Amino acid sequence: MYVSSSIASTRFSFLDRSRTREGHDGPQALRDTVALAGEAEALGYHRFWVSEHHSVPGVAGSAPTVLAAAVAAATSTIRVGTGGVMLPNHQPFVVAEQFGVLASLFPGRIDMGLGRSVGFTDGIRRALGRDKEDADAFADRLAELLGWLDGTQRAHPQVHARPAEGLRIPPYVLATGEGAAIAAAAGLPLVIGDLRGRDKLIHAVDAYRDGFRPSAWGREPHVIVAGTVAVAGSAEEARRLLVPEAWSMAYSRTHGSFPPLAPTERIEALAMTEKERGLFENGLRGHLAGTEDTVAAGLELAIKETGADEVLVTTSTYDRPALVDSLRRLARIAGLGPVSQDPAYSMG
Repeated sequence: MYVSSSIASTRFSFLDRSRTREGHDGPQALRDTVALAGEAEALGYHRFWVSEHHSVPGVAGSAPTVLAAAVAAATSTIRVGTGGVMLPNHQPFVVAEQFGVLASLFPGRIDMGLGRSVGFTDGIRRALGRDKEDADAFADRLAELLGWLDGTQRAHPQVHARPAEGLRIPPYVLATGEGAAIAAAAGLPLVIGDLRGRDKLIHAVDAYRDGFRPSAWGREPHVIVAGTVAVAGSAEEARRLLVPEAWSMAYSRTHGSFPPLAPTERIEALAMTEKERGLFENGLRGHLAGTEDTVAAGLELAIKETGADEVLVTTSTYDRPALVDSLRRLARIAGLGPVSQDPAYSMG
């Protein structure tokens, strides 16, 4: 099919949250993530990232650097990273060491995506030894982490983050609002979502570009826009891909617990309350979903409006074969193909 010039010049990557599914436990979700990385690599996606969530029934990915190591070991060319390590939860020194090990074992393939969220309940924050205020120190923690990598930190004389010090490990800031300003001030690439709140997204991206200060890590602003993309043979099939995640979100907002993904047919048979139905229907709206032609047009508009350098797909669904098919169709839209490891590919 015809690939538009704007889409062809944009990189496409995938973030898998290691969502658990009814009938499939957490360990299986992690194995599914590793398997999906192989599919993404074969299709020519640029990166494959994993996430960090703690004590969430519907998410198995609690240790992203460990999972990233498994993904990197199971692949050979695709870039691997975190979307992201939540820096307020960890000591920057330890994060630097972990990424130093990853980058040493898989040179030229590791991305360090960093976020500013903390555990979302008091109990989780206590278990992590953190509180809500730790998110406010994100900029300082980020600066310390970068100092461990380039050897400029002076707060801890004669202490070195080995083997990280001196390695070129590309950092990325996952952000909305204030976090975008922090990315700009630090001269780092920005990862921001989602595609549904387009006006808010464009405003944040514009502010990031306006405030960007060139740094040793980046000479120019670099924007990765994240969002759900579902491609299928028909609009209805694409909609069905969105149903499990939309219901999980609606359930979490009405019951206080984020559940595993359920099969679409079971969700469609549920007798939802009025509030549940409203949240569920809202969760289905605004995503890039439909046939290849529909999604191609939507992507072209999104890239034009945001000036995105890259699209990070974050789709979760119960039906994994259907998810792989969606990724295959999206790869066709984007004109992707397998990428060989070479110096240009390893630059990030």
